[in-house]
Amino acid sequence: MAFHEVRLPARLAFGSTGGVERRTEVVTLASGFERRSTPWAAGRRRYLIGANLRSLDDMAALTGFFEARRGRLYGFRFRDFADFKSCAPGAATTALDQVLGEGDGTRMSFPLRKRYGEDETAAERVIAKPVEGTVRIAVDGSELAADVFSVDPTTGLVTLAAAPGAGEAVTAGFEFDTPVRFDTDRIEVTLESFAAGRMAAAPLIEMRV
Repeated sequence: MAFHEVRLPARLAFGSTGGVERRTEVVTLASGFERRSTPWAAGRRRYLIGANLRSLDDMAALTGFFEARRGRLYGFRFRDFADFKSCAPGAATTALDQVLGEGDGTRMSFPLRKRYGEDETAAERVIAKPVEGTVRIAVDGSELAADVFSVDPTTGLVTLAAAPGAGEAVTAGFEFDTPVRFDTDRIEVTLESFAAGRMAAAPLIEMRV
């Protein structure tokens, strides 16, 4: 996959807008009832960045970042400040935040996941880009030392040194980035003075990784 393991500098994302989208196909029957379905198993995030930049230096930095990604060619990491933790944005992560699965006595690897909602109606999101050094793991409610598990920061796969026993819950707390790419091959800047300008919003779209 064409992906660069670099994060967009936070100062270039201030004032960004965005959120999650779903794709729902709605068919209205002759009776007036609806039949609804979706081809997407998970939501997809979209963002607009750059519209609030006024400094020519910041606009040049964003243009440089865009050029280094070759427009839409390479993906990169983006911190969504509204959703970048296993818990609420203002809370501190704990090793009990999210359930990754249950042990069976042989399984040692678990992908990071985040649930949205409660009970059987909850949506689940696979987290593929955790922030290094932030992942905390617990088995059966007891937090593990950092040297008895490893995390692949490019895939979000957690590997334990020993397989949890049957029925033992594996949980995690972490920070993460959203894998995105530019959804345009063009960046536009308007010069308004010798030291300031205006940039057209650049769209980003979440990548399936």
